[in-house]
Parts: sequence; C-alpha cells; structure tokens
Amino acid sequence: MTIRPDHGPSRLTAIRPDAVTGTRGAGLGDAVFSVLRQALRQGIFQPGDRLREEEIAEHFSVSRTPVRDALRRMLERRLLEVSGGRGLMIRRLDRAEVFELYQMREIMEGTAARFAAENATGAEIALLTDLQAAFEGTADVAECARLNKKFHEAIAGSVRNRFFHSPLEELQDFLALLGATTFSVSGRAGPAAAEHRRILDAIAAHDPDAAELAARDHIRSALATRLKMLNAD
Repeated sequence: MTIRPDHGPSRLTAIRPDAVTGTRGAGLGDAVFSVLRQALRQGIFQPGDRLREEEIAEHFSVSRTPVRDALRRMLERRLLEVSGGRGLMIRRLDRAEVFELYQMREIMEGTAARFAAENATGAEIALLTDLQAAFEGTADVAECARLNKKFHEAIAGSVRNRFFHSPLEELQDFLALLGATTFSVSGRAGPAAAEHRRILDAIAAHDPDAAELAARDHIRSALATRLKMLNAD
C-alpha cells in the first residue's frame, strides 16, 4: 500500500474552525464526526492522510473526548484504519474493494436513473439540464468533479423512495476513499459528458429502461478509468 506524506493535520486548515461552534454535550461528538465525514467527502482528506486526535481538538477548540468519539465512529465505519506507529489514517481501498464498490455503484446509480425516469418533475429535469450544460462548458478538473457529483445527486433527489437514500449515503462515504477523481485522467471528461447526456435524455423521455442502461454503462466506463489510475499508481 502506498503511504502518503504525513499531510493530514495541515488539511484541517481547509475546514472552518467554528464548524462545531455552539454544539454542546453529547451532540459535540456527532458534530465533529459530521464535519470530518463531510471533509472526507469533499476531498479535503485523502487516503493515507493521518488524523491526529490532539490536533483536531485544537483546531475546533474542543476537548479530546468528542474528537475521540468521532474518530471511533469513523473507524467503526471502516473509513479509517490503524497503521502501525502512525496512528489513525484515512483508509485506502484495495483493488478487490474498488471492484466491489463499483459493482454496487452500478446497481445504485442504475436504479436511481430508473426511478428518476419514472418520477422526475419538469423542474428536476431542468436542473439536470443546467448541470449538464455547466459540465459540458468547463475543462477544470475540480469543477468537473463537483458538477458530476451534483448531477448524480440531482438524479438521486428524483428517486421518491424513502428506503433508497440510506444505502446510497453509505456508498458515498466509501467513494470518498477512492482518492483522486477520474477526471484527472486526460480525455475522461468528454466521454463522461456524452454519458451524462444519454442518461439525461432517457430521464427526460421518461424511459426507465434506457435510463438505467445508460447509468450502468456510465459507471462501467468510470470503473475502466479508475483501473487505469490504479495500474499507473
């Protein structure tokens, strides 16, 4: 496993120190956990980064007890791992886990697109159309990643199934453990834009079969790019 330089603590500067201000008692551990989890999803923390209890406590001006609780929960959710003398680190998924994650992502994203094709309102389709236009109009890697996430979130927002979102939330946590976006690979953004367009057209046409197939093909394409990244690592 590749070990990143010990940059984790310095990444805390990207998180507002007052992010947990105003929270007291038992809720403080929940607040610290939520902030750290969101930072992971936003890419502030990367696989291999070390998280130090004392530095997190100092950054948020809280005691070490709620930080310890938050880190314990992240460890239980398999977002962190214990790495020898280096303490707690953001996990790096192995190749088998990457395959399994993309298998589940294909199922979840395909199902989301199917439900969206059945249920999306005109306003929701308009939002997807705007996001697609913005995606097609940028060449910036970080912006591509941000708009891609928004596009998939907008599809999920059209699902209308109360049992769908909890497993999707857990999936999002593990997607954050993949590290660098696939849009960092030269030539990925163009095909992704075409894949998004195919998904959008199927949703707008209220064609569930076509929407699910397009979404599944999109995730398979993303996996192929991810494997290229792993092979180059």
